[in-house]
Amino acid sequence: MRDISLETGFSKHAEGSCLTKFGDTHVLCTASIEERVPPFLRNTGKGWVTAEYGMLPRSTNSRMDRRRAAESGRTQEIQRLIGRSLRAVTNMEGFGERQIRVDCDVIQADGGTRTAAITGGYVALYIAFRHMLDLGAITEIPLTDRVAAISCGLWEDTAVLDLDYAEDSTRAG
Repeated sequence: MRDISLETGFSKHAEGSCLTKFGDTHVLCTASIEERVPPFLRNTGKGWVTAEYGMLPRSTNSRMDRRRAAESGRTQEIQRLIGRSLRAVTNMEGFGERQIRVDCDVIQADGGTRTAAITGGYVALYIAFRHMLDLGAITEIPLTDRVAAISCGLWEDTAVLDLDYAEDSTRAG
């Protein structure tokens, strides 16, 4: 595995933040608390956790258009995966009618951006809940478990954990 680091408190203004590094893949994850929920959850007493994911224009070896990257099917698939992963370990009744928006912005990509985003997103979400607990807005952190992600695959006929871009983009023989 590549070296992994999680630097919390990276963003001054977010209720929760984590700069996640899986080798040369760097993803800034922030969690923002909103005092409202989507319309389908109004008056239910339940909260919501959602995620947004994006790659900055020069996060890869060539510049990608910011708007095109945001509209891609891959981007939508990844943000759905992040959101589902975080909701799977969150008690939605445990933080009232609030929405927590977890933003995962890829600063630098070298494979494993979605796994870094899920892992860092969880850390940022936990810190945001800790912030709510410290303020007295909740009485306990509404997480039922922990979540982290790592990739695996075959590279040169060998099982590999945490593939970088070169390993992931090379066709297995």
